[in-house]
Parts: sequence; structure tokens; C-alpha cells
Amino acid sequence: MLRLPAVAGRFYPADPRELTHQVQKFTVGIAAEGKIAARGCVVPHAGYMYSGAVAGAVYGRLRLPRRMILLGPRHYTQGAALAILSEGAWQTPLGEAQVDESLATEIREFFPALQENAVAHHSEHALEVQLPFLQLLAGDFRFVPIALGPVAISTLEGLGRAIANAVREVGGEVLLVASSDMNHYESDEVTRAKDHLAIQKMLALDPRGLYDTVRREAVSMCGYGPAVVMLTAAVELGATRAELVQYATSGDVTGDRDEVVGYAGIIVN
Repeated sequence: MLRLPAVAGRFYPADPRELTHQVQKFTVGIAAEGKIAARGCVVPHAGYMYSGAVAGAVYGRLRLPRRMILLGPRHYTQGAALAILSEGAWQTPLGEAQVDESLATEIREFFPALQENAVAHHSEHALEVQLPFLQLLAGDFRFVPIALGPVAISTLEGLGRAIANAVREVGGEVLLVASSDMNHYESDEVTRAKDHLAIQKMLALDPRGLYDTVRREAVSMCGYGPAVVMLTAAVELGATRAELVQYATSGDVTGDRDEVVGYAGIIVN
């Protein structure tokens, strides 16, 4: 199956040369002192003009492996709440990115509740916007796409542990990418305060604390489920620290501070 791009020309350029130029602008020279290996990361997924610099600051710091697991929210109601694609490729203006069939199969064996479901991925942008960064910076890589709707904390933790087991089973380096924007459509001041609460839980490697904080404080972080899964898996795999690489809001780009979206870039290793 070939999954066609849903947001090329809207969230990022459809022209390959322009897209390459944008990704390079966001990443060139960031890690001149040497790239680092990581268990996982959190990156935003808004249009590149808003959040591309934050995503690029993360990807530019990382030594990207050949295998990755991309975890993102299901923004729409269509499709399964635990949706994986285990074969085929995703197309972007830069070419095709291949799904890692063997790693996807391992994850499904450890967590059978995942459903093979193309509908949940069809119009979803959260994972798609990561691929041009990975295509240009990682080269020949394979990935497993997982989209998550609203599910219980126990399910998120169970998926995180299953992913850790699958990664141990296949061996080698695997990067876990949680795609999430932070608080939505409140003032810059309120958004920064709410986002600080959620970010502190991620930096503390506290997935349950993140889940509870987002719900208790009404932080409209769209990918907190993927972040909970990533943190759970990363800790199971031995992660001991997390770093906030960059934080911004859409107001930093538009100048409008009345109604913004927050963006955080975090590395877990």
C-alpha cells in the first residue's frame, strides 16, 4: 500500500527543492559539535512556518538510526483508536519512506490491541510532517506509524511496555518519536504557563504524571497520549534524562499573543 501525502502544499512545501531548502534551513549547523543518540523525542507537527524551527532543533541534534517508531495523535474521529500500518510506504515530495514490516509485526505481537487501520492515517498530518526531516537527515530508514485516539492510561502504558519489548527483540538502535503540539488557542501567557507544567513532567520522565497533569490542568496538548507511550517505552529501555531543546509559540512567528499554540522539542536519552 502506498499512502499518499495529505498535507503537502499546506503544512509544508509540495515542491521538492523548496521543501529541501526549508528543512535544511531549520537543521543545518545545529549540531556542529556532534550529534547524540537518543531513546526518544517529542517534536511538534504544525505547519513548518510555525513549528519547523522547533522540530528542526531536535532532529538537528540527533544521530538518527535506521529504524524509527512514529507515534502521533488521531486528530479526527475516523478510524481505530489504536491504529498501526505494518506494510507499504508513505510518499512525500521527496520520495517514498518505507514502513518497517518486521518491527511493526513485533509490536503487534506484543500488543495485539493495535489494529491494522489505514483510515486513521489517511488524512492525519502529525506523522506525515515528520517524514521530510527524516528523509533528508536519516537517508535510508524505515519506520512504524502508530496513530492514537483517546484511550485509558493503562492502555498507553501497556503499549509503551510492548514497544520496549519489541525494540529489545529486534535489537539495535530504534528512535521513538512522539508527535505533539502543546496547548492550543489560549493567550501566550496562559499557554506558556500550562505548557510548563506538562513539560516538567516530561523532563522528569514521568508519563503518568504527564497524563494526570494534562487532564487536571486542561492542557490541550494533542499528543499527550503518544508522549506517554514514548516516555514509558524509553524508561523501560533505560532512559535516565530528558532535555528541553527548544520551546516556542505561534505568537513568536505571527506576533499575535492573544490566541496561540505551543511547541516543545524534547530529547530523551
